[in-house]
Amino acid sequence: MIWIRQTLAVTWQSLINLPQRTASSLVAVTGVAGVVLVFVAVLSMAYGFQKTLAGGGSDSNMIVLRSGASSEMDSGLSGDQTRIIKDVPSVEFAAGELFVLATLPRRSNGSDSNVPVRGVEPASRDIRGTIELVEGRWFEEGKQELVVGVGAHSQFDVDVGSSIRLGQQDWAVTGRFSADGGLAESELWADARVLQGAYRRGNNFSVVQVRLDDPASAQSFKDQLTEDPRLSLKIASEREFYSEQSQILSTLIRVVGYGVAILMALGAVFGALNTMYTAVSDRAREIGTLRALGFSSSSIVVSVMVEALILALAGGLIGGAAAYLVFNGFTVSTLNYASFSQVVFGFAVTPQLLTQGIVMALVIGFIGGLMPALRAARMPVSMALRQG
Repeated sequence: MIWIRQTLAVTWQSLINLPQRTASSLVAVTGVAGVVLVFVAVLSMAYGFQKTLAGGGSDSNMIVLRSGASSEMDSGLSGDQTRIIKDVPSVEFAAGELFVLATLPRRSNGSDSNVPVRGVEPASRDIRGTIELVEGRWFEEGKQELVVGVGAHSQFDVDVGSSIRLGQQDWAVTGRFSADGGLAESELWADARVLQGAYRRGNNFSVVQVRLDDPASAQSFKDQLTEDPRLSLKIASEREFYSEQSQILSTLIRVVGYGVAILMALGAVFGALNTMYTAVSDRAREIGTLRALGFSSSSIVVSVMVEALILALAGGLIGGAAAYLVFNGFTVSTLNYASFSQVVFGFAVTPQLLTQGIVMALVIGFIGGLMPALRAARMPVSMALRQG
C-alpha cells in the first residue's frame, strides 16, 4: 500500500507539471500523431480496396470461368458451355457475362484509363441483389445503351445522357447505378448480346455468374460441373474469387504501409526519448528530493513511463481522429492488377485499424519512456539535488 501511494503521488506530481514542459511534450505528441496518421491512412487504402472487391460477396453466388483462367479477362466460355452451366438443377439464377475494357478520360486531368465494361443478361441483377438505379433508366435490351456505376461515374467522364465510343460504335449512357459499395460500381453495364457483336465475340462469354438455391449445394454444383467431360472449368464462390483478386494489391499496400510506419516510428521514438530525457532533467531536483524522502526507485520509473504513455496515447488519438476525418470514405481509383482495369474504391478507416494505430502509439511511448525512466531511477541522490 505504501508503494502504491508513493507511485500515485509521484505520477500525479509529474502530470500536473506537464504544462511546464509544453514545447517538448508537443514534439512527442506530434511525432506519434504523424506516425499513426500515415499508418492508418495507408492501410485504410488496402482495407478499402479489399472491401470493394470482396465486400458483399456471397457464398450462395458462384463464379464459373475457363479452367486455368486467373481473372475474367483471360477466361472464355462458349454459348453451349454456358447453357450446360445454367441447366444444373441447384441453380436459381444464372447469367453469362462478357468482360471487356474501354478507354475513357478521367474527370480530374483528362488522361485515359482502362475502365471495365460488363455485358450482362437480365438475371445479372437478380444474382447480385444489391444493384439499384440512382439516376436515369436501365439500358434497353438489343440497343447500344449502357449504365454506369456510381464509382466509375465519379472518376470518369461518363455522364447520364452523354455517349461514349465502344468497339468503334457510339453508346448512349442512360443511367447510373449503385451496388452497395461493391466492385460493380467501378463498371459500365450493357446488354451482353449487343456487346458481343460490338467486340466480335460471337456467342462467347467471359464468365457465368450463378446464384444457387441453397448455399449448401455449392459442393454438389462444383462436382457436377467438374465431372462433366464436356467442360473444363474453374469454379469458386463469389467471396473466394474476389478475395483472391484483391490479394496482390492489398498485400503490396500493407507491406509499404508497415514499412513507412516503421521508419516514421523510429523517428517518433527518438522524439519521445528526447522529450522524456528533458522531462527527467527538468525534474532532477524533484526526483532527488523524493528519493531522499524514501520514495522507491520503481515509483519514479512508473511515473516517467505513465507520462510517456499518456503523451503517446494523446498523439495516437489525434492521429487516428485526423485519419478518420480526412480519409474515411475518400474515393480514389487504382489499377486492379488482376484485370488491368481501374477499380474505384473508398478508403476504409475501420475500428480494427484505429486500434492498431493506438497500439503502435503506445509501443512508441513505452520504448521512448523506458530508458529515461531507468535513468531517473538510477540517478544518485546527491547528483540529482545539485541539478535544476
